[in-house]
Amino acid sequence: MRSWRYLAWVSFALGGGALVSPLARAEDPKPLTYDWREVGKNHWQIKTAPGEAPDVTDAAEGNRGECPAGMVSVKGKMAVTAIGDELQKSICTKWINKEFPERCASFDKDKWAALRGKLAVKDMAFCIDRFEYPNRKGEYPVIYVNWYESKKICEDSGKRLCNEEEWTFACEGEEALPYPYGFDRDKDACVVDKSWRWFDASAYGKTNDVIIRELDKLWQGVPSGSLAKCKSPFGVYDMIGNVDEYTKSLSPTGSPAILKGGYWGPVRTRCRPSTRAHGPEHAFYQQGFRCCK
Repeated sequence: MRSWRYLAWVSFALGGGALVSPLARAEDPKPLTYDWREVGKNHWQIKTAPGEAPDVTDAAEGNRGECPAGMVSVKGKMAVTAIGDELQKSICTKWINKEFPERCASFDKDKWAALRGKLAVKDMAFCIDRFEYPNRKGEYPVIYVNWYESKKICEDSGKRLCNEEEWTFACEGEEALPYPYGFDRDKDACVVDKSWRWFDASAYGKTNDVIIRELDKLWQGVPSGSLAKCKSPFGVYDMIGNVDEYTKSLSPTGSPAILKGGYWGPVRTRCRPSTRAHGPEHAFYQQGFRCCK
């Protein structure tokens, strides 16, 4: 069995913080950075004052249309291709790192316009939550929710889980932008490219106090709507970075659970990529969702 000292070295090598031994953690626990609360059963959220009322946000944003309160109207023509992410990677002009999970600093706008012009288009019309669940400006996202739970929460509120195509279009708009704000990666626009931190997977099967301390150590996100530039062409916030978001797969085979958007860590965090490696029961510290209708 590998010792905690070995794991600490691995964490340091990967860019994370030092791994504290269980004994040291028990004897000298650090003060929590955030005040956490359990939502439902084993879902977690940082406590804040109540966020801005959805109708107030709707009035300020002016893009609700005929949608229910707190949602954004998304209408237009989506560029359709099964290899959209690969096409975009082909016109990256400056790589941060080309290996998985690849990060591109800048895409060629003119080359992308030429490629996009050759793609088929599809009419889209739906409503999507303006923010990650619980969909209130100024509140933190609810995390550690699996796909089944995300789906049920949406349905219980009279909505549904977004499918992956809807999510992508709400993020990229009719120009099929690589990033919701354009063609150049901006680490200050959305919460992305934070240093990776070592996690303790065994913490999630223990007491709430242990889970909370693990979440507090790992968390690097922000309250919904905190960053004005992290907004898609339709006015949907925080679609990349902050937390990964569950969507419903359009494929008749394989897992129905697709993650979109990435989280705060140094990962792809673009509109087109998806994570398809996890099953619907998977829940983790950087995962949330939003609803559609």
